[in-house]
Amino acid sequence: MPTAATTTLSVRVLLFASYAEMLGLDSIELTFERPVTVHDVLQRLRALPGGEKLPPNALCAVNLSQARLDDILSDRDELAVLPPLAGG
Repeated sequence: MPTAATTTLSVRVLLFASYAEMLGLDSIELTFERPVTVHDVLQRLRALPGGEKLPPNALCAVNLSQARLDDILSDRDELAVLPPLAGG
């Protein structure tokens, strides 16, 4: 019989710049049923107040490495959601 520890996972989400302003926070801990992808986390963020402005295909990094939307997350992963960057 599966336990809650094996069927759910926790992801720490870091938000930066305009994304942090949109959602009114710079980090949040979210819990999901397994399996969960980067896309699933973005969808959950988009459902929060202010999150509708977050693009569904935002640039993300998992544990400091660039991630694709279909990457599967593990318990205690850290997902950074990065706004577009401009340089000069």
